[in-house]
Amino acid sequence: MGKIIAIANQKGGVGKTTTSVNLAASLGVLEKKVLLIDADPQANATSGLGIDVESVEVGTYQLLEHSATAKQAIVSTNSPNLDLIPSHIDLVAIEIELVDVENREYMLRKAIEGLKADYDYILIDCAPSLGLLTLNALTAADSVIIPIQCEYFALEGLGKLLNTIKSVQKIHNENLDIEGLLLTMYDQRLRLSNQVVDEVKKHFDEMVFETIIQRNVRLSEAPSYGESIISYDAASKGADNYLSLAHELIKKNEKE
Repeated sequence: MGKIIAIANQKGGVGKTTTSVNLAASLGVLEKKVLLIDADPQANATSGLGIDVESVEVGTYQLLEHSATAKQAIVSTNSPNLDLIPSHIDLVAIEIELVDVENREYMLRKAIEGLKADYDYILIDCAPSLGLLTLNALTAADSVIIPIQCEYFALEGLGKLLNTIKSVQKIHNENLDIEGLLLTMYDQRLRLSNQVVDEVKKHFDEMVFETIIQRNVRLSEAPSYGESIISYDAASKGADNYLSLAHELIKKNEKE
């Protein structure tokens, strides 16, 4: 049975999509069967894997309104062992359309529950908000990875996200775990980066992944070519970091 992992943080620009795309690609290279669900209307995970967003006719939007099945929404990518459920700007409307729908927090869970047998990992790239889309992802997920940028406001808003996770556990999904906090955009030359790492590790200890994602120009360039870092530059520091994270995730889940 596969594991569903949401990648969430309501702060924008912390490396959610970068992590979703590159962790998914790294797990695929390590011969795990992976599905990435793009649950962000900006559709950056979709374009970052080389899919033309304008050509998307069936994706997360149709999945959430139950006008298409998950299997109809899945497209294959150029990355080995990696499938995608793409997103489109239409997804913006879903929060309004679902507002009066009964059990609206369970739409994604219901839509993808039959897929766990087909994949080792299902990753969900969440929107940078704590709205209905993210709530659907957290309700559908077994666990959540929280990317945290190694910058001044890193811990700001983290309390709010952890409270949201607690209330989801209490009301919608008692089995939701925190897979780990992932430090991103780390620059070892900056004292501030090192202070943030120390601070996060001091407060959250074993919840923090050992792997730290370093600032890397190649990581920033890869999406504009519609490629993961693994395809774009397998010898880069970014590829090394995400393969290390994938190894750590696999090892952790094999122990369990």
